[in-house]
Amino acid sequence: MKKLSILLTAMVFAAATFAVEIGKPAPDFTGTDINGKTVKLSDYKGKIVVIESYNSDCPFCMNHYTTGAMQELQRNLAAKDVVWLIVDSVNKKNPSYRTPEQARKELADQKITATAWIDDHSGDIGHLYGMKTTPHMFVIAKDGTLAYDGAIDNRPQPFGDPRTAKNYVSAAVDELLAGKPVTVSQNKPYGCGVHYAN
Repeated sequence: MKKLSILLTAMVFAAATFAVEIGKPAPDFTGTDINGKTVKLSDYKGKIVVIESYNSDCPFCMNHYTTGAMQELQRNLAAKDVVWLIVDSVNKKNPSYRTPEQARKELADQKITATAWIDDHSGDIGHLYGMKTTPHMFVIAKDGTLAYDGAIDNRPQPFGDPRTAKNYVSAAVDELLAGKPVTVSQNKPYGCGVHYAN
């Protein structure tokens, strides 16, 4: 019963307001990954970039990773030369915050194959993109414009196999690679609210 209560209070469906605009240049940012390396979005111009708002303590994120569905998607897109950036905006005072050491262990234990895990405990990148939930997904086209903003899929549930859902990120990437417009470019993200410092 306690788990159910936590789950219900964690669930958030974001309002239909978006901080970034489809078809416009995605805001550039500079962050530091869990290995201390500087990561700039502009470094990946000419590549498709997926950005994932992340918190593994969120049941929705957890389900995507414990089932292996997210790692599978990361591997599949990496094979298509797609960059995957995890943005962890959990503030340092929250129990879900991961130190770089903890994050590196989690990365290895979960077999996460993202290009980089960015420690955004300041919330700067999260606020810049208007990340409302974990997960909240963004796809940036090769020309640096935002092509997708919203939920990872059409299955807003923290249990079961995410592979049975329509994955909007995978669909957007495939359409971009085929030179087609993205059919579903924006929708409401679902999941847990991002634990910003303010």
